[in-house]
Amino acid sequence: MRTYWPHPTPMPAPSDPIFRKALGARVKDLRKHGAMTQKELAKEVHITPQQLNKYESGLNLPPADMLAKLARALDVTVDYLVTGDKPNDQPLTNTRLLNRFRALDDMGADDLEAIMRVIDAMIVQHRAKGAVAPVDRLTG
Repeated sequence: MRTYWPHPTPMPAPSDPIFRKALGARVKDLRKHGAMTQKELAKEVHITPQQLNKYESGLNLPPADMLAKLARALDVTVDYLVTGDKPNDQPLTNTRLLNRFRALDDMGADDLEAIMRVIDAMIVQHRAKGAVAPVDRLTG
């Protein structure tokens, strides 16, 4: 069993009107931020302005292929449209580490799982040391 850290936030049901309205609000905000009209965005993603209005108001939920088109047109990820979570824009800059991660692509699933467990253990150990350090300073 794989353990992912941190655990992803559970997704609301697509039938949830709050979810639809939040997604629509993100589309609308991004469109306005990009200084696009509904007509312009609708034309770019090949739908009618009326359909875009239904997405933006939360009346309708765009299908997966339309989410991809909207994300591309609005220059965001589908994940952002759906969840509102902004991606971590901090790319890996340590080339030694990056080269090692690239080499992992050729490994089998069991080896990858073992490596993930080692990495997770190192992260937990590092965080634990950081949590204990302030206490050590007070008592030492």
